[in-house]
Amino acid sequence: MVQFYVVAAEQDLPDGSQMHVDLNGTEMLLIHHQGEVFAVDYYCSHEKLGMEGGLVENFCLHCPHHSAGFDIRDGSVQSAPAWEDINTYLVKVEDGLISIQAPE
Repeated sequence: MVQFYVVAAEQDLPDGSQMHVDLNGTEMLLIHHQGEVFAVDYYCSHEKLGMEGGLVENFCLHCPHHSAGFDIRDGSVQSAPAWEDINTYLVKVEDGLISIQAPE
């Protein structure tokens, strides 16, 4: 059975914002973009630096440190200097609460 954990209230993550969360020791970045909420690895696969505050354009998150780009829908690398994809996590928004599927 898939298990989801509440990590934030929807009102605390307005469209265009980001939030660092730690779910059972896995650090993630919540991103509210164009009316949808996404969860990706918090750390960039390039230099393992936090991506919070990175620019999001057309579903591509650009790391604020070296501009590596990742698709927030599937974690795929979109631009160098990264070459390794990042993880994404299933998100559910219900009754004003944001939940993420527990990492395996």
